[in-house]
Amino acid sequence: MQATERRYYTPEEYLELEEAAEYKSEYIDGQIIPMAGGSTNHNRIAGNLYAALNFSFKQQDYEAFMIDVRLWILKRRIYTYPDIMIVMGEPEYFNNRVDTILNPRVIVEVLSKSTKGYDREDKFEAYRTIDSFQEYLLIDQTRIHVEQYSKTAKKRWSLCEYDEEDEAISLTSVPFEISLVDLYSKVKFEVVESEGEKLG
Repeated sequence: MQATERRYYTPEEYLELEEAAEYKSEYIDGQIIPMAGGSTNHNRIAGNLYAALNFSFKQQDYEAFMIDVRLWILKRRIYTYPDIMIVMGEPEYFNNRVDTILNPRVIVEVLSKSTKGYDREDKFEAYRTIDSFQEYLLIDQTRIHVEQYSKTAKKRWSLCEYDEEDEAISLTSVPFEISLVDLYSKVKFEVVESEGEKLG
């Protein structure tokens, strides 16, 4: 992609390139970073959660958005595409662009090997500069494991981890619960061989 040949792009140049691009890229303070490709497990997990959220929010003042909706993080000059965002009330649009919102309450990322460190550290730090942001879910696609970060006070976050099939995740900032069985429905984990034993 030609966008990576130059060092610095304005947000306006990025948006113009992004509209014509075949594949999505993130914008990080002047740099354009091509996004990693997805997988069937990634798609299944995000789809399972999105479907459950949509059903749950039918009679509630919340709405879930998938990866096609972009997020603008003003304080870090970042355009990115979270896997799922939950908004309370009406979405706030950046410059009246209906493809770019400013006010997620919950952000969900399905982790991949190439991005999990970034999602857990730098991206989470950037997300925390968003005033409306209250909760962060990181979902592993290679095993049953979910990290839930919930804001408890200014600059204070608590962590809950889930790794048992009989557990259910309850969001703290919106009224929603999903079992890990439903979240990981149809997900196929790679077989890992360790010390002569096969673990699924």
